[in-house]
Amino acid sequence: MTTTPAAAAAFRWGIIGTGGIAAAFARDVARLPDAEVVAVGSRTGAGAHAFGDEHGVARRHASYEELVADRDIDAVYVATPHNSHRDAALLAIDAGHPVLVEKPFTVNAREAEEVLNAARARGLFAMEAMWTRFLPHVVSIRTELAAGTLGTVRAVSADHGQYFPPDPVHRLFAPELAGGALLDLGIYPVSFVSMVLGAPERVSARSSKAFTGVDAQTSAVLEYADGAHGVVTTTLEAKTPCQAWIAGTEARIEVDGTFYAPSAYTLVHRDGRRERREFPFEGHGLRMQAAEVARCVRAGLTESPVLPHAEILSIMSTMDEIRRQIGLRYSWEG
Repeated sequence: MTTTPAAAAAFRWGIIGTGGIAAAFARDVARLPDAEVVAVGSRTGAGAHAFGDEHGVARRHASYEELVADRDIDAVYVATPHNSHRDAALLAIDAGHPVLVEKPFTVNAREAEEVLNAARARGLFAMEAMWTRFLPHVVSIRTELAAGTLGTVRAVSADHGQYFPPDPVHRLFAPELAGGALLDLGIYPVSFVSMVLGAPERVSARSSKAFTGVDAQTSAVLEYADGAHGVVTTTLEAKTPCQAWIAGTEARIEVDGTFYAPSAYTLVHRDGRRERREFPFEGHGLRMQAAEVARCVRAGLTESPVLPHAEILSIMSTMDEIRRQIGLRYSWEG
């Protein structure tokens, strides 16, 4: 089993996967003074060596099994396509490693519960890699909410749209890779609304399909017992503003696009007064979630208070309900 690292030692990461998000993670972790990527696992030796050469990763493993057998790592970052998150996470957990699993945590809530139960049974840390939660502007937003600056929150809105040329082999269009706008892009606005309002009481969703059958554009209204609404939209057919706002009885927060990346926001009081909140930031921002994992593992925690297991499951359940309503089901789900 992976041992808890000493506070003074660099936190050692192993990465499963060598795609774009894995590369971004490696580059950003390099900005942390007390962390490093020491190992990478790919489906091929060539892929592992290419990634290692590009990012200065010393130990290159020609399979995921070899990666998790590496004992000199403190946590594993799962950066594979959605459809293999569950299997890769379980592989790492079974080998005794804490895990940070790329978003969405799994394809559905059933898989998420399986991974989280496995981690709990081993006493290991597990978290979804929703890096937005740990960015300075979002940390500040949670502080404003906790202080009651906005009064009672009545509505939240968030959108995430990108343009992808139609391509049947691209992972976003591929049903066999759990493609579609919702799981890849829509997870951001759904998670943002969850952070502010929690689990919805009712969901109403609409969607249009891409030529491969996955969702191309999806919108949903999340309704709450107190009458509050969360509105989420996502599309892979157009670049949207990617903005978010939170409206309360006393004030609202308007988050600049791109809301899920390092950004800024404006606090607008009910009387029209505006207060600008800027957060200078260098790099991608993925390192902030890595720092949280290291903090939690060093403290002996099995989940982060910022994104606890119960909320990961709740978010996946909301995504499941949206998919149920829009008729998006993947072949292996039965």
